This record gives sequence, C-alpha cells and structure tokens, in this order.
Amino acid sequence: MFLEQITKQVIEIAKEAGDFIRQERASFSSAKVEYKGLNDMVSYVDKTAEEKIVAGLEKILPEAGFITEEQTKNKIADRYNWIIDPLDGTTNFIHGLPVFSVSIALKEYDELVAGVVYEINLDECFYAWKGAPAYLNGQEIKVSDAPSISNSLIATGFPYYNFEKQPAYINLFTYLMKNCHGLRRLGSAAVDLAYTAAGRFDSYYEYNLNAWDAAAGIVIVKQAGGHVVNFRGGDEVLETRELLATNGKMTEEMLSAIAQYFVN
Repeated sequence: MFLEQITKQVIEIAKEAGDFIRQERASFSSAKVEYKGLNDMVSYVDKTAEEKIVAGLEKILPEAGFITEEQTKNKIADRYNWIIDPLDGTTNFIHGLPVFSVSIALKEYDELVAGVVYEINLDECFYAWKGAPAYLNGQEIKVSDAPSISNSLIATGFPYYNFEKQPAYINLFTYLMKNCHGLRRLGSAAVDLAYTAAGRFDSYYEYNLNAWDAAAGIVIVKQAGGHVVNFRGGDEVLETRELLATNGKMTEEMLSAIAQYFVN
C-alpha cells in the first residue's frame, strides 16, 4: 500500500509538470535553447519542470535524495532516491515533434521500486510499483507475445555523442532491419520503454543511456512481465548504460544478435 500511495501521488506531480510543458510548447522559441554539450540541448522548460517535480516529491518523502538530469537538486540519501527526467525527448520538444515525456522513478537502496512515465501529447500515463501490475491510465498492461525477432516491431535510439561505436551499431541496425517487422526511433527512451511494457513494441535497445532516461521505464517493463538486461545479459543496466528490454520471449535472440554485431 505504501508504494501504491506514493506512485499515485507521483502521477499527479508528473501530470502537473506535463501540463506546464504542454503550455510552454505553444509559445516556445528555439532562441530559448541552451547547449549542455554536443547536440545536448536544454531550455528553461526542462529546468522549471524539474524544479516543480522536485518541490512536489519533497512533500511525499522529505528524507529522499534526488538524481536529476538538470541538477536543480542533487543529493544522495541512504535509503530512498528519486531519479528524474523532467522532459525526456527535449530535442523533439524543441522541434515541435510530439513525442516527449516526464519520467520519475523511486529507488530504495539499490532497487528500483516505482516508476511513472507520462507521455504528454497523448495524455498517456504509464506506471508501476514493486509487487503490482503495470498500468496505462488505470488499465493493466502487459508485454507482447511476439515469439521472435521475425515477428516483432523493435525500438531503438541513436547516439548524439560517443560515435566510436557507430559502425558496430549500424551493423546491428542493418541486421534487425532485414529481419523484423520494422525499426522505430521515437526520441524518448522513457516512451520506448513504456511502449514495450504496453506491447506496442516487442523489444527496445539502446546504449549511452543515463539513469534518468531509463529508471522509470525499467520498473514498468518488469512489472508488465518483460525482461530488462544489459547487452551481456546482466542486471547492471544503469551502471553499464546499455539496455535491452524485451517481452521476455525474445531476450536470448536479441542478445545473440547484439553479441554478433555490436562490439562492446
């Protein structure tokens, strides 16, 4: 009951932040964009949304720490820590492409125990907590039944830096392109994971992810019955920054393809 109550409060905070982001998008100008690094953009919308989220979460668990993308507040606590991406899909937001989300996860010690991903444009809120099913707008969701790559729709992400792995990545991309129903790149890792949990995608893989990109979605995929591992099949996903999420039926086949084509 504790995690359920917390998750429901987090949903409201995510939706409030989403409302703010949606309103700002209507009048947003690219002149307001800042650069954190190569192709790594941010704006006052990201920062203000994060401040709003942090303020709301502090009321739920005053003792909790924070791991945040925009570093409006970063402090590590002993037991509970929030992991926040206030606007996952910033590049989409800046260009007016309607795929971006709010992502909030709760970590207890070393375990992710709750996650909320709110896709703002479709008003779809995906969420889950430890010991319960995963949900979309109040309805239970489950991963797909696709048995293999040949029966699947696969999502991925493109790196915007660290390009030394690009040739190997393209080799894997080419193989999957020829052997699955199709590949999609939406531009929000949190949404990719949520869609995998809901059975819209059968698998999703990406490297160079940060904790705030993936933490909430990992919880949702697992509670929907899926698998989340790194490219070697291990559990250290956030540590290695390599993520493979599947419906559970095609994990080994995807790992085999990654091992064959993607040089780690």
